[in-house]
Amino acid sequence: MLSRPLCLLALTLAAPVALAQTEQVVTIDTPLGPVIGTLETPAGDPAPVVLLFHGFTGQRDELPVAGTDEGVFSRTARLLAEQGIASLRIDFRGSGESPGDFADTTFEGQVADGLAALAWVAANPAVDGDRLGVIGWSQGGLVATAVAGRSDVPDALVLWAAVANPEESFGGIVGAETLEKGLALGTEALPVTLTWGAEIALKRGFFEGVATFDPPAELASYAGPLLVAHGTLDTTVLPTAVDAFLAAHEGEEKTWIMEMDHVFNAFTGPDMLDQMVGETTTFLKAHLN
Repeated sequence: MLSRPLCLLALTLAAPVALAQTEQVVTIDTPLGPVIGTLETPAGDPAPVVLLFHGFTGQRDELPVAGTDEGVFSRTARLLAEQGIASLRIDFRGSGESPGDFADTTFEGQVADGLAALAWVAANPAVDGDRLGVIGWSQGGLVATAVAGRSDVPDALVLWAAVANPEESFGGIVGAETLEKGLALGTEALPVTLTWGAEIALKRGFFEGVATFDPPAELASYAGPLLVAHGTLDTTVLPTAVDAFLAAHEGEEKTWIMEMDHVFNAFTGPDMLDQMVGETTTFLKAHLN
């Protein structure tokens, strides 16, 4: 029988050791202006890397998760790093710390930011850009379909509650009448009140994107592995989005459908988010390693 000190030592050696990780705020120069991001890397050799694209009116750490001091994306980045996967989460121009006026935001502008971030991280020696994935949430998922489809670079694509029908989703968020008013704008910005009470301003370019952007058509150009995660309780992006994406995509695909809302029940705690990140990590490891 081991003595107590030796027994404790044996238990310590047997326990899994979390990889040390570092966070670095970075600036990505683009022709349209700088984009600010956080690069999170585990210790050791350059690791496979994942881009994280935030949602409408969001920022790179994303919504606070109840019972924690983390946001949805900052928590996700930490959990990925603990499993040996690096990540870059960005603020689209006009959001978070990235310069610009949010009223000027457009889907095409965010796609341009996403493609710039993709090129930047693929060439960064701190990570292994030859093993690269993309995660997009909500409007960030809409952006991810175009970044993946137009570049065909990602080795894996993950869509979390991604917008498939912009007119349906944003009609619910701002109202169909507001969508019509937006298309009639000149150069001015339209004040908009969102369903959750936030007040913002948007210009015509945003509303034109809502009317014309087709995420499933963008996804159709991407032949790599796809994971679609969605909640049956999501009223912001209806669960029918899953079928639209699966119908458009040709290639390996997987779904993860759970009883959760558009924010993965994050307002009540991290349990559902952590399950989804675990499923996402398993999927990414299968295709990035």
